Amino acid sequence: MTDDGLAFLSATELRAAYTAREVSPVEVVAALLRRLDTFDGVYRSHVLVTADAAMSAARFAEYEIGKGRGDAPLFGVPVSHKDNLWTRRVRTGVHSRTSFAHAPTEGATAVARLEAAGAILLGKTNTTEFACGDMIEHGDTPNPWDPTLYSGASSAGSASAIAGGLTTIATGSDTGGSIRAPAALCGIVGLKATYGRVSRFGLVPLSWSMDSVGPMTRTVTDAALMLEAMAGHDPRDPTSADVAVPRYLDALTDDLRGVRVGVSLDHFHEGLERSVEAAFGEVLEVLRALGATIVPVHLPSAGSVAPAGNLISMWEAFALHAATLRSEGRRYGPKARAHIASGAFASGADVALAQQLRTLWAHEAAAAFADIDALVTPTLPFTRVTREAWVQSPPDTSWGTRHWNLTGHPAITLPCGVDGDGLPVALQVVARHFDESMMFRVAHAFERATTWHARRPTLVTTVVTPAPDAMMPTRAATPITDALRDEAERQALPLDDTDLARIQRLVDGVRKGLAALRPARTIALEPALRFTPPYAVPPGGTLATPLAAPGAATDRP
Repeated sequence: MTDDGLAFLSATELRAAYTAREVSPVEVVAALLRRLDTFDGVYRSHVLVTADAAMSAARFAEYEIGKGRGDAPLFGVPVSHKDNLWTRRVRTGVHSRTSFAHAPTEGATAVARLEAAGAILLGKTNTTEFACGDMIEHGDTPNPWDPTLYSGASSAGSASAIAGGLTTIATGSDTGGSIRAPAALCGIVGLKATYGRVSRFGLVPLSWSMDSVGPMTRTVTDAALMLEAMAGHDPRDPTSADVAVPRYLDALTDDLRGVRVGVSLDHFHEGLERSVEAAFGEVLEVLRALGATIVPVHLPSAGSVAPAGNLISMWEAFALHAATLRSEGRRYGPKARAHIASGAFASGADVALAQQLRTLWAHEAAAAFADIDALVTPTLPFTRVTREAWVQSPPDTSWGTRHWNLTGHPAITLPCGVDGDGLPVALQVVARHFDESMMFRVAHAFERATTWHARRPTLVTTVVTPAPDAMMPTRAATPITDALRDEAERQALPLDDTDLARIQRLVDGVRKGLAALRPARTIALEPALRFTPPYAVPPGGTLATPLAAPGAATDRP
């Protein structure tokens, strides 16, 4: 089999080929290493390739298979890990000069579980600095479908590697869509499991209440196989859920009869490019043909969660990085430094309002899922992100994804069409908490009924790189308030005027967004002013029981 043929086999296909002795792990790893050597100078999907160790592991796997052993679910399958997941004795740099010397003594739980399932480490994939900054040190990751475009968000390296046939399976992390957005732009499968389903131990954190570790693959079946290996309770992660992990492969059928699939007529239908709108319309027709019932749902706050998600992630990121930012702040790249430091300027009132909006959105999502089994949306309203735009004025790659980090629902993206230039369009399937089986059922049935997942890009060995000045921000000067300067000084943050101007834009944007939403969105969650303390729960009541008006008779002593 040719290198191209080996490189684009799914994990499921590889396991079958190994069992039939049609191909060996040594052949597969060697083919991938040759392709990395040929193409990754352009695509920069990997920041580190563990070639010698991978070949040694492949030879061991070949020996075990030859002896009739090696029946672990991912035995001999090459995997690449996002470079913010600890890998035992292999550097985890998070694309930051503050971390380049870090070689963990143990792997992240998700990494260790994939290793226990037999996967072979091929290398570490490119990511933005601390999953929120730039790709200055190693260079950005072009999209395999068009190297003048960017692969999108912090798991770009893993998405590019899968799409380009430079690894077989990969991991990513997702705080607002960083698995699903690059997966969508690169035309692969990426998923964020239910919050707590996959341990985050060994993940370099960004936002503890929104971070998720998940699989990135070519097929839904591979994603189910990977998640089954990665998932499960972990006492080292206090947010890990002690919930049984089902056999996800058993959920993969081609029949959606009896399944109620929701479609939002609000935010998720607004501002779509024509190609995305057309592809999504065809998605609904395919789902109907498979037996699903399409149910309109109303999600009025879906278009309003961005300010809340942005503020919460910045606020939590600063809490995690504060000490290092003060001592090593000038070693951070400019975008990561500003994004993380901006959390220092969030007021208690800002955070409280963001959390109120998050709660309101969670209530709306829960109400919708009371009547449906799954929700489908476009993953992104567009199909391209130019590399210049990513630096100058990034589009909102969390447009359809941050919602489910805020609520913790599981969500998967998979290709569902193409635009006029052949760039992928993506579908997102969301399910109830811990019901990844239903998410997989809907996604797999759609994938089996179409051929979008079988498309392959043609890689190149040279590409015109944008001029250096085109890759630097050129924004109009932003006035910096005295309050911002004073707070930066009080917090002892090593920020110059360029940093403060960037932070001022971030802070102003979030506060403006929150202020505009307050009257319309949070009144249902705020105690009415006519109610007076103490706000005790009446005997026999609940937190939702209305409180008595002043002077009214109550049962309180």
